[in-house]
Amino acid sequence: MKKLDPKNLSAQLHYRAAGNPPGTMPSSAISNCFPGLEFDFRSVWRRIFVGIEMHEADNYVLKTDRGFEHLLHHRLLRVDGHPLVVPVMGPQRPGADPIQLTNSANPEGVAFMEWSNVLAEVLQAKAGKKVRCEFTLEESPKPAAIPKDKKKLLAVDLELRPFFARGAQGPLAVIAEELAEPGELTQGLCSPWQNDYRECACYYWAASRPDYVSVEQGPQGTSVGINWLQKERGPEAPQQYVLDNREDTRLLSYDDLFRHWQESLHFQVEGRDRDVVTLPEGASTDERSK
Repeated sequence: MKKLDPKNLSAQLHYRAAGNPPGTMPSSAISNCFPGLEFDFRSVWRRIFVGIEMHEADNYVLKTDRGFEHLLHHRLLRVDGHPLVVPVMGPQRPGADPIQLTNSANPEGVAFMEWSNVLAEVLQAKAGKKVRCEFTLEESPKPAAIPKDKKKLLAVDLELRPFFARGAQGPLAVIAEELAEPGELTQGLCSPWQNDYRECACYYWAASRPDYVSVEQGPQGTSVGINWLQKERGPEAPQQYVLDNREDTRLLSYDDLFRHWQESLHFQVEGRDRDVVTLPEGASTDERSK
């Protein structure tokens, strides 16, 4: 039988291994944009340009290699002709016409667009090549707009690193190590990590946190179940969902998660609680498979 040698990078990136829930995919996890329980995807953009290190969520230069010191603390405003900032527009009061919104922290009234969006087209065409990068002429601690006069810009040609690692057959479905070294995708997550389960009361954070569990069809045809963070659970407990509220004593608190998360956080298999069973030392393979 001829061995299959897949070369379609898109297909590799969209492949979901058997047993993995949808939240394990970068495209469906909350972490594709913001920090989540799985990883902080923004970290991959910091070293996308050779010679400088950017803020993961801003156009601000944090560090530079030797020879690029003149870019330190400047802001990158445009890459290969693509703007990285846009005006912040909106009404100052209900019913008013939209205007450019400014304040003391943002006197020019602009916002940086997320790296994944602003660099997608440039990366597709020019990964591994040098591109024209236009910075503020001076150091810029506050957000800066793109000046109309090009003489007020500092233009530098920088190499754009490829996003994917390369193998003998071409690009691999693996982030290049030059962009994110081991551990860097998780170093910005909550500490302690249990905070992620209680930080947001709007039902998505963290992305891999279950919510509505032990669900069954009720007598009226509607579903009944419980909140994954409910303390009272089991066959004798009422199947009533408790709304997510950090102050409700029926739900696990921060202290509960910090002190005994092993007992409190229940694994979900096919939507129902499954507790971990500790087998005696030397248990057979058959016993463990049960």
